Amino acid sequence: MTLRLELRHITKQYPSVRANDAVSLKVRPGEIHAVLGENGAGKSTLMKIIFGAVKPDAGEILFNGQPVQVRSPQEARALGISMVFQHFSLFDTLTAAENVWLGLDKSLSLPEVTERIRQVSREYGLEVDPERHVHSLTVGERQRVEIVRALLTRPQLLILDEPTSVLTPQAVGKLFVTLRKLADEGCSILYISHKLDEIRDLCHHCTVLRGGKVTGEVDPRQESNASLSRLMIGSEPPELQRGAPVLGEVALSVKGLNVPSQDPFGTDLKQVSFGLRAGEIVGIAGVSGNGQQALMAVLSGEDPRGAPGSVTLFGRDIGRASPRTRRHLGLHSVPEERLGRGAVPTMSLAQNTLLTRTDAIGPGGWLRTTGITGMAQELIQRFNVKAGGPHALARSLSGGNLQKFIMGREIDAAPRVLLVSQPTWGVDVGAAAQIRGELLKLRDAGCAVLVVSEELDELFEVSDRLMVMAQGRLSPSIPTAEATVEQIGAWMSGLWDEAVPRSSHADGSLGGTHVQA
Repeated sequence: MTLRLELRHITKQYPSVRANDAVSLKVRPGEIHAVLGENGAGKSTLMKIIFGAVKPDAGEILFNGQPVQVRSPQEARALGISMVFQHFSLFDTLTAAENVWLGLDKSLSLPEVTERIRQVSREYGLEVDPERHVHSLTVGERQRVEIVRALLTRPQLLILDEPTSVLTPQAVGKLFVTLRKLADEGCSILYISHKLDEIRDLCHHCTVLRGGKVTGEVDPRQESNASLSRLMIGSEPPELQRGAPVLGEVALSVKGLNVPSQDPFGTDLKQVSFGLRAGEIVGIAGVSGNGQQALMAVLSGEDPRGAPGSVTLFGRDIGRASPRTRRHLGLHSVPEERLGRGAVPTMSLAQNTLLTRTDAIGPGGWLRTTGITGMAQELIQRFNVKAGGPHALARSLSGGNLQKFIMGREIDAAPRVLLVSQPTWGVDVGAAAQIRGELLKLRDAGCAVLVVSEELDELFEVSDRLMVMAQGRLSPSIPTAEATVEQIGAWMSGLWDEAVPRSSHADGSLGGTHVQA
């Protein structure tokens, strides 16, 4: 059988790292092929080379048995290679059909593209309304638009980068049905994910990268999470030890918070109420775009429009307080957006510590240069950040390694309250286990931790209580031990009003009467 894709000794060298070191890979027609590796292993670089976005320094690419040079994404699509990136590229003010039409050659009119979208949607069960504006779509619906756009080119090879990171469990199931149907029709799929359960459930073959080299090829259906983890990081991630929380005072209290969105296509916060106690981790689940970022902006001080009395920190009204004032009171935060909010791309890691760690500033505002460098170096070592040292620019790090540095910077500050959005987004299993372990250590030291995540497994692993955000509203909370994945998945659609457990609450206690948000 002629291979759909063959890579022979692909090598790519950057100034401080060899991203790909003589990587060889084979993908057969109709095969769902996983590429697995820890952060910085070279997965993204390899996919960009296949898709024509990055030029390799050495090596050969064969497509359908023929040597090819893929010099651009346009050439890749002409060959029959499509890619759906983790972060979508859709215009909010246009319809789904208009967005799809923009990415195609203009041999088809907009009405023709609209009809083809309907045909492909029906054929693959993707449920896309081509005439709806993108700003009115859920994140899952937006992803379906991206996939339909890729499928309209009739690809022979489809590359998916972390495709389930923003989906509910129910939507993941539907996506897998679509991918299996595509594979049955002969389309090959390269599947990038850190979720080992998904890879074992979906994929036929798996190539493992470590340090830019291929370290193994396996049938993931015959492997365990532990064996895949050993191939990927050289060991099994440590099991988290989570005892019962020792609750302290109410650290953060939110009552009747209403904040209109400043984004014309954003989500208004509506009557949000909850309490967070010292010594506990509370998780907020939900599909991206339902108000989680808006809530975290109000709580962190990035958006100081909380009405008087709506947000209090240890009894002090902070609804209109600045982020600096909140940090002085012990509240630290990790935003969802790593580059731009969590770190300045053109600044070094050492300089980026100054964004939130003012303990490196001496009397009179003078910077302790040695202290800044030393602090960054300690964070790099403690959190195993792969970087060219404390003077490496933030933009030079892979997404996962930058996430480890930013998380480490805030955890190391010993906060009294920590707000975290997507703590392990794009992070490999070993680093994810370390970050979750550090959050539990903070909790056990008396810190109050609020975690917003689209990874349900993560929330179930670290949270003492769970809440769900949907359409700007916040559900009552439920003890994690009493929750199920199916229940939380249903609540993500806002369906909690009919059946709220009696133990739910919004005042920060672990029982008693709840206040419905």
